[in-house]
Amino acid sequence: MKKSGASQNEPASELISKKIAELGDWRGATLGKVRQLIKAADPDVVEEWKWRGVPVWSHAGLICTGETYKTAVKLTFPKGASLKDPAKLFNASLEGNTWRAIDLHEGDEIDEKAFKALIRAAIELNKSKT
Repeated sequence: MKKSGASQNEPASELISKKIAELGDWRGATLGKVRQLIKAADPDVVEEWKWRGVPVWSHAGLICTGETYKTAVKLTFPKGASLKDPAKLFNASLEGNTWRAIDLHEGDEIDEKAFKALIRAAIELNKSKT
């Protein structure tokens, strides 16, 4: 992956768009799709750019992060262990007491309806804690 030429003074939404474009492969497409689903689930979601280049989505608290690795796009939910996951989307970080993650690999399809429901559940959990 090329080093980002993005300035940290740019809005987070622009930095995320640049990251998606710079990836230029299945990871960028996957991150872009996940971003679209998050925004569809919550039009009021706040996009942030943290930890030197990690897209973060928040609403009344952190919903999830979108990290990209060579072989996976990892969506980490900091309160995932407290969320119901009937579709069993969580497939990583299952041993922890708090965090849960979804690792998406090349060619993986995500259950859009279940994912949006998970996003909404994370927001409701955040709101219940404020």
